[in-house]
Amino acid sequence: MKRFLKNARACTMALAASVLVWPLAAPVAAHGVPLDQRVDTYVLPYGAHTPSLAELKSGQGLAELRALADDGDMQARLAKETVGPAASFAPRARRESGHPAPVERQGVAGAVSLPDPPRTMTAAECVAGLGTTNKFFVKSRYAVCSGATFNQTWLQRGKPVGQSHFNVIVIATVPSVSREIQLTYQFTDMLSSGETGITTTGIETSAAIAKSWPASVQYSWGGTQLPVTKPWVALRSNGTFSQTVNASAGQGNGGAVDLISAIYQPSFKIKPPLAWKLDGATGGEPFWLALRWDKAPYLPNSNTGAASLAYQTPLVYSAADNAPERGVARHIEKAFTNPGSTVPPSATKKVPGQNPGDPLSRLYNDTKRREANYNKSRYNCLKYFGDDYAKNGDECDEYPFQSTYQGAAAGDYDPHQLKDNFSVMPVPGTENGAGGNLLLDFYNKNRVIDGPDDGFWVQITH
Repeated sequence: MKRFLKNARACTMALAASVLVWPLAAPVAAHGVPLDQRVDTYVLPYGAHTPSLAELKSGQGLAELRALADDGDMQARLAKETVGPAASFAPRARRESGHPAPVERQGVAGAVSLPDPPRTMTAAECVAGLGTTNKFFVKSRYAVCSGATFNQTWLQRGKPVGQSHFNVIVIATVPSVSREIQLTYQFTDMLSSGETGITTTGIETSAAIAKSWPASVQYSWGGTQLPVTKPWVALRSNGTFSQTVNASAGQGNGGAVDLISAIYQPSFKIKPPLAWKLDGATGGEPFWLALRWDKAPYLPNSNTGAASLAYQTPLVYSAADNAPERGVARHIEKAFTNPGSTVPPSATKKVPGQNPGDPLSRLYNDTKRREANYNKSRYNCLKYFGDDYAKNGDECDEYPFQSTYQGAAAGDYDPHQLKDNFSVMPVPGTENGAGGNLLLDFYNKNRVIDGPDDGFWVQITH
């Protein structure tokens, strides 16, 4: 198979890429005469290999571009980890986004804590996180990116004579204790070959809130004013700019949490010189980013609230011998990998929280339901491990957690949830306490809100 030019990854987006394809047949002007010069533009997944000019001329390259366009998973989608109202906006990706490797922790029982979630991301981190297959890179709830590759085929009388392409990534970050979200754009890998009009081509970048919950929210903008059109050659020398968006508190849904959700939609439009005609559409919206603002009495900065990005992230527990929470981690791992060996016994047991497709949701407001989760888990510890299970300082550990809607009493409250779809096990009290401290730390540092508009899963390391 002939070689393809690989787009340099220095800064591209973890894209849920919308593959927009302009017709491959030559456009026809009035009286049936083919136009002399036209540009076919393709919006491709980040990191897609673009054919060489020789392959375009042979027809093989055009077939390759068409094959990418026909790949249904390359269409514009939300990240699989999207939560809240934003998750209903469009289909979600079938594959999980890229995530960073877990950070090793140091601590002792009773004092163990999670590291603060990262709130910055470099272009190189974004590119590495997207890799070759990821549509998004979710570094944390405060640092997410996506991207796309734009390919242009330049034709004269229907035959390819030139080729150009560029990559673009968008990185969303949130400073600490802030309601301001920064969106940083970076154009890279701007290359061309053969006969093109690329040096006098402009690229228009625009962005909008495609949908908002509630619809009445007023947003304030800063940084680079969009839309903006910049020449291709200018972006090649300096292709980075940023804008910010903020939603003030008090505009939310009026419930226990002052919650605002939004879909941020970047858009790009190619503007070739007048001598070249674009056949069909002129640009595309290759991906969407899910934004969120909240204010709740049980979260940090409760007076003004803060912004985050509406994506699940994992709670990481370690089962290593020196991990303070090791007993809890090993219990959860057993429930994940060998549910039939856990109690209470259930032939259909498959505990949730193992991946983003089956998340846990925080239970805070309903204290009676939290108490019911506790009572049912303790009843089962007494039933299966005896009245003296705690005589050596052990405590009854339950999974899913007491502080989730999926806890031990879930089947009593929700007829759609399986009965006995939980596990209990005595673990040393210090290790159980460390696991509880980490869970509360995770809730606070990631601004996890009560109810179905949020979620997380659990990852066990060794």
